[in-house]
Amino acid sequence: MDWQRDGAGWPHAEQSAFVRARPHLWHVQVLGEGPVALLLHGAGGASHSWRTLMPLLAETHRCIALDLPGHGFTRRGSMQRSSLPLMAEDTWRLLDKMEAAPALIIGHSAGGALALQMSLMRPTPVLGINAALEDFNGVAGWLFPMMARALSVNPITAPAVAAMIRSANVDNLLRSTGSVLDAEGTALYARCLSNSEHVAGTLAMMSQWSLRGLRARMDRITAPVRLSAGGNDRTVPPESAARMAARIPGATWATLPGLGHLAHEEDAAKILSEIPNLATLP
Repeated sequence: MDWQRDGAGWPHAEQSAFVRARPHLWHVQVLGEGPVALLLHGAGGASHSWRTLMPLLAETHRCIALDLPGHGFTRRGSMQRSSLPLMAEDTWRLLDKMEAAPALIIGHSAGGALALQMSLMRPTPVLGINAALEDFNGVAGWLFPMMARALSVNPITAPAVAAMIRSANVDNLLRSTGSVLDAEGTALYARCLSNSEHVAGTLAMMSQWSLRGLRARMDRITAPVRLSAGGNDRTVPPESAARMAARIPGATWATLPGLGHLAHEEDAAKILSEIPNLATLP
């Protein structure tokens, strides 16, 4: 996505900036003062997904919402750094460049896995919202990653997928996650998912992503962790939060009744109320 072409009407556009931190050119949004809270969206999303939570959290924190490499307006400087460990490394490099040491990392879906990977590197409290920490079951466990790898190396794939989404009903696609968004939220996802560059970044992330290393080291996470799961989530089973919390020393979990996979966009105030459960949060 191009900021000059596609940035009009982007939520909190006045808070946007671009930071070059090797190897990427990052799009970041900074709002508020106080302890730093880093906001990490999931695969296929972008910084727009924090549009309602960020102003609430900014009353007490300096919020940094970013677009992950290849997503939204962040331009990848390397096509081979979309794996979980490398993305965590690059995100820490960005934060060092910004001189921003987070007191809290909030991650949604794949962003929840990234938050935990970052906490392994530098202990930091994590709130995971419908954190995607388990592989797909059955045939999908090997078929989906294989498809993503094949799609990511075919130069005509991303434009074809984007064109398909442009002709589809994005509202129905989002409802299939168990969430119901307002018109603005739906339009923002439609804008992202119909953009071939954004789709290419998402496919690259899917093709390089593996959770095995993170899961093998979850018992080494020392910072407080809270895993919050939407009771209506049709993308990540809510019971996954309990299974994964049991593998992390001292971690807690909760079910959020009535909310789906995009829980933070459906009820930002509810997500805000989950943060005090991280006992050492400043």
